[in-house]
Amino acid sequence: MRLRTPHAAGLSGARRPRMLAAMDAPLLLLVDDDHRLRELTARYLETQGYRVAPVAHLAAMRRELEKRHVDLIVLDLMLPDGDGLTACRDLRGAGVATPVIMLTARGEDIDRIVGLEIGADDYLAKPCNPRELLARIRAVLRRQPAAVGAAPQAQAEVVRFGGFELELHTRVLRRDGRPQLLSSGEFAVLAALLRHPRQTLSRDRLMNLARGLDHQASDRSIDVMLSRLRKLIEADPRRPRWLQTVRNLGYVFVPDDAGDDA
Repeated sequence: MRLRTPHAAGLSGARRPRMLAAMDAPLLLLVDDDHRLRELTARYLETQGYRVAPVAHLAAMRRELEKRHVDLIVLDLMLPDGDGLTACRDLRGAGVATPVIMLTARGEDIDRIVGLEIGADDYLAKPCNPRELLARIRAVLRRQPAAVGAAPQAQAEVVRFGGFELELHTRVLRRDGRPQLLSSGEFAVLAALLRHPRQTLSRDRLMNLARGLDHQASDRSIDVMLSRLRKLIEADPRRPRWLQTVRNLGYVFVPDDAGDDA
């Protein structure tokens, strides 16, 4: 993983001691084969209150996932024993919903689109600033369900359509009572649409609602997430019933009690 020189982050070398985060702090799994930058990034994230498990290859990543709960994975694209895209796809195929931030090689649209298609929650082009990586981590973690034992919300909001129900407080989508695998980005986009029924949302508006005003994303990334959601939800993704396109304007959620001509 190649990041920009982290002078602004206050990191200058290996002499700084590792900081101990609280035991209940989120645990980040940092997967990168560049030893120096892996250690510098781990130290920086620890200064921000996270626990970090830095590993150099996919085999070590899998061992970490087997032995303990991980809150988020920062996954480099190119690794000695495989590529991050395949690893992310395999995790999703195995039902592992741990959020993944993919570090792409060049930041080209094709890298980002492929990453989203295989289930990554976010992407960041290299070289990157550690502070931007931190902001992305915080944004993804904010979209995760509250921890078990947390105080219940005053209202458990549930949106139902067809055989689906989306629990907005737990961020769980169910189909006929069975949980469906969603990335945090897909949940955020779906929730934004369901919270604004019959309202056409432009791509910019949809991204702002889903990920915040400071998030930069291409139109294609929204299209990719909508495509994935339609494959999961719609009987015929090419002729969607609920997640419809309004030509030249954006997307709209059409609830069950509305017509199909949105």
